Amino acid sequence: MGVEVRLEDEAGKEIACIGDPKGLIVRALPDPNEARFPWAGTIDWYGDTTFNRRQAELLRKEWAILIQKAVNEEARRLLQRVDELLQRCVSDVHLYVKFYGD
Repeated sequence: MGVEVRLEDEAGKEIACIGDPKGLIVRALPDPNEARFPWAGTIDWYGDTTFNRRQAELLRKEWAILIQKAVNEEARRLLQRVDELLQRCVSDVHLYVKFYGD
């Protein structure tokens, strides 16, 4: 089970997309009840989760920890690619990062 992460504009048009057929992102996500991950813990593995510019900025702080804790280099690279989408979202207006669950 994997999620797909997309950078979209305000009309929902896809700007960039990262697939995760191996489920590496889901395995890297924290337990939803883990207090130190209030933003990453809201990502729904089975549904869709959207982050706006300000939320993406807060998520990036948590995402840095997830990158550090990656189980292997492949997972680390994938999480870094997601962070790049988050950074693009933070750097511009009317962009959103959306996690699409299975």
